Amino acid sequence: MSKVLVLNGSVIPSEKSNSHEMARVFLEEYKKVNPKDEIIELNLNKLVVGTNTLTTETFGTYWSEDEGMKYINQLKEVDKVLVIAPMYNFQVSGMLKNYIDHVALANQTFSYKYATKGESIGLLDKLKIQILATQGAPKGWYPWGDHVAYLKGTWEFMGATVAEPILLAGVKVEPLSTQTPKDIVSTIVLKLIEAAKKF
Repeated sequence: MSKVLVLNGSVIPSEKSNSHEMARVFLEEYKKVNPKDEIIELNLNKLVVGTNTLTTETFGTYWSEDEGMKYINQLKEVDKVLVIAPMYNFQVSGMLKNYIDHVALANQTFSYKYATKGESIGLLDKLKIQILATQGAPKGWYPWGDHVAYLKGTWEFMGATVAEPILLAGVKVEPLSTQTPKDIVSTIVLKLIEAAKKF
């Protein structure tokens, strides 16, 4: 039995969210294949780890035992992480960035100790990650704003194995912009189902 952590990095209510619909389809199939796995959901909208931003004022307490270490330890205890990641202003949501800022901590999730040529060693090498991402523009419109590459690279930096990310792009342009989340996600449903079976 595996433990699966679901990170909700969307600010859109679930019934209106394309990324939530992607996650719903993915998890529905995943549970069919892995009925005994434990699913742990984190809504970053409602947690300090999602809403606390690193600033000059918070720097001294940001990586506190109560918050940062709690979620770092959680990552060390789970087997898989499903990341719900819409694009906002060419990047992940502030909440998801705040979460990453809390858990990307030297000597906890990565280390330079015993590394060579300035490279780091990721310490979350037992984790498997699946990224479910959306963006309003078609893929490639903003090559400098590739939030999927940022997420993939960050998790790999911390040692995790990242499955092929699934990006649903162009949701804010026609023809997708006129459709419901269910209809939009139906265009990639087979890809979601296949990924869920392999995760």
